[in-house]
Amino acid sequence: MQHPQTDNSLIMFVNGAGVAIAYVMLGLSLWLSTEVPLATKGYWGIGILMLTLSLVNFVKYRFDNQLRQDRVNKIEEAKTEKLLSEYVGDVKDAA
Repeated sequence: MQHPQTDNSLIMFVNGAGVAIAYVMLGLSLWLSTEVPLATKGYWGIGILMLTLSLVNFVKYRFDNQLRQDRVNKIEEAKTEKLLSEYVGDVKDAA
């Protein structure tokens, strides 16, 4: 199933490039800092990885919650539309 191309692809590309550049710059700063022991650099790297995973999960759950709310709103709109059409049909039948 093909999804239509949207303008969000450019925004996502720019954000992805920004994240990649930030990781490269962070890696270079850790690599070039000679005063920091390797164990500390590894600890920082693990912390950054865990922060990244947490942020991805946070965004995913927010997106899923928004989809759930949209689905509930569509169901409510359909119920309201059905009730209105039944009411209008009953009023026309009574007249």
